[in-house]
Amino acid sequence: MISENSPSLSKTTKDILNKYGIKLNKNLGQNYLIDKNKRDQIVNFGNISNDDVILEIGAGIGTLTIEIAKKAKKVIAIEQDPKICEILANRLKEEKISNVELINDDALKVDFPKFTKIISNLPYQISSPITFKFLDYDFDLAVLMYQKEFADRMNGEVASKNYSRLSAMLYFRCDVEKLTDVSQESFIPKPQIDSTVVKLTPKENQISPDDFKVYSKFTKALFQHRNKKIRNALIDSRHIISNIDKKELKKRLNAIEDEILNDYLSKRVIVLTPEEILEVSKGLNPIFEE
Repeated sequence: MISENSPSLSKTTKDILNKYGIKLNKNLGQNYLIDKNKRDQIVNFGNISNDDVILEIGAGIGTLTIEIAKKAKKVIAIEQDPKICEILANRLKEEKISNVELINDDALKVDFPKFTKIISNLPYQISSPITFKFLDYDFDLAVLMYQKEFADRMNGEVASKNYSRLSAMLYFRCDVEKLTDVSQESFIPKPQIDSTVVKLTPKENQISPDDFKVYSKFTKALFQHRNKKIRNALIDSRHIISNIDKKELKKRLNAIEDEILNDYLSKRVIVLTPEEILEVSKGLNPIFEE
């Protein structure tokens, strides 16, 4: 439900864009939140303390940034568009907000400074790579907005249409909790589908870094062909794991005597649990050594 105050956020956003002659490009993920209720809800989901350093990706004109900065010790706001970044810098000066480190760069290419939490309305076109990048950092929790279809895949159940590389990768690294849906009407320009706000809470050392590295390669290879049998998926995507020759790989797979591994090889990718994919990865990894 949109509150009576919501038009004020909508009007503020439109006025700023008009003032600077900005036309948003939804193809670049520039969909700005104009629902005050949802904005406040997202900020509150972060349970921000005055010790928190918050990372925000795709800060835009500061719809979330300014509210987060009022609660946090510091905000690290990354915005790629130089003109939008300049507008945000001006807004921060006008609001006399001095605890925001503004970075005008590509979030996929920069190293993130140290932070404790992530709160972002993510540019949708980088949802997958930026989420995988987050997994390389230590943080307490992340409150992130995604397209609804993407969020559904994050928690996809084994053998379901939403089971994917994404859900398998997240399984060992963090708990995924759906917090709220956000209507397409809550943005300008209006996206084609609704969005979902998700909370990620990192899990403690469920898998060693070395095992996860192997698991990551195999998961990427397998889910290129999610409906194929494991054997065929690995042969077709062998280049993701190593440079082994196709003929040599087939020979080695045919020579496997372990009954459990052979059983897995005949199953379709989509029916294996993350634990089973891990078992397959560790068991078969030596076979891929050149």
